[in-house]
Parts: sequence; structure tokens; C-alpha cells
Amino acid sequence: MKTLVSLFFATALSAHAAFDHNHEKFTEVLRENVKNEEVNYAGLKKSPGKLGTYIENLADVSKSDFKKWNDDQQIAYLINLYNAATLKLIIDNYPIKSIRDIGSPWKQKRVKLFGARVSLDHIEHEILRKDYREPRIHFGVNCASIGCPALRPEAFVASRLDSQLDEQARNFLRDSSKNRLDAKNNTLYLSQIFDWFKEDFVKKSGSVKNFITPYFPAKDQPIIKRDGLKIKNTDYDWSLNKQ
Repeated sequence: MKTLVSLFFATALSAHAAFDHNHEKFTEVLRENVKNEEVNYAGLKKSPGKLGTYIENLADVSKSDFKKWNDDQQIAYLINLYNAATLKLIIDNYPIKSIRDIGSPWKQKRVKLFGARVSLDHIEHEILRKDYREPRIHFGVNCASIGCPALRPEAFVASRLDSQLDEQARNFLRDSSKNRLDAKNNTLYLSQIFDWFKEDFVKKSGSVKNFITPYFPAKDQPIIKRDGLKIKNTDYDWSLNKQ
């Protein structure tokens, strides 16, 4: 009996310790299918095995184990789960022209998390936004659309999460098709993301302008900081981010 009990606990401990916080399986999927900010959904649909295995591995994590992790480990896990589940949602419905061609894509309870079925909205709004004071998650989660911050061609990992999210924010804010400063006309054009989730950026930095300014070139920062600068939204392109 003692041997069986010891074996049980050893197996449980091994399963807990075995979780890959480097998310290497997901990085393999992303490197094989993401090029120049576009996703090879057709190829991924033909060979979904690695993605499916990775999602199953994430589903095996219990809530009690998750709570033992530090914040960066938790955030990386949740962003990767969101992005992996979005890829699965797209290939399950592919070919499509936009994620919005799928009925209520963000409200479908199709993602396994802590033994329950939850929606993408639940992961983003009820966990990531509610439990962590980290507005840069909006540059990490990917909505499978051209207007969204690009899907990173590697998994998010706790050991580099800060630099990864910072790079995502910088790349997004320096994409002139989504965000740009028109100094001549005293106008700052920003993605609608900064309108939809304004409260997250305000909570972190006091204002949207305070948050975005460090990510713009040094020569533009004094202009962005000055009073009277007009802010307008750019159009959000919901076209699928496909190759």
C-alpha cells in the first residue's frame, strides 16, 4: 500500500513539474505557420496535430496548480491559450474571410480551462483584464485579423514576457497603417483598441497618451504630450490575417 501511495504522489508531482513553461510545442506551431505577420491557415488545417496536442496539454493544468505559478507564468499561459484556441477556431471553420464570419466567435464556450468550457471573451475580459494590471496583453492576444496586433511567431514565456509584450506594443504602435502621428495637422491617429480598452491604459498610466508616448520615436514624443492634440481612430481591418 505504501508503495502504491508513494507511486501516486510521485506521478502527480511529476505531472505538475513536467509542464513546459517555455511552451515549446506552441512555438513550433507558430514558427511553421506564421510568416510576415500572416498565418498559413490552410497548411495548419491540413496538419493540426501539434496544435491539438498543445491545447490538450494546456487543458491538463488544474486551477490549483495554476495558482501556484507567478503572474508572468499565468499571463503567458493565458495569452498562449487564447491564441492557440483562436487558431483552432479558425481552422475548424476555414476557409473564411474574417473571424466575424463565424457566429459569435468570442462567446462560444469551446476552450477547456480548469475542467470547464469557457469562451475567448472569458479568458480575455474575466481573467486577463480583471486579474492582472497589464494593458500590454492587448498586443499579445490575437483576433486573427489584419487590424489586430500581429500574431507573434513564437510563444509567450514567463522569463521574457516583459520584453516580448514591450516589443509587441512597440511594433504595433509603429505600424503606420494602424497608428501614426500627423504633426502637420496636429492629429494623432490610433487603433480602435485604444478606445475599446481605454480604461485599461488609463488605470496603468493615467491616460492613453501617457501610455503610448514612450513607444513613439523620440522626435514625436513632445508633440504627443502637448495639449490640444487631436486624436482620431484608424479603421479596424477585420480581414483574416492569412497568407
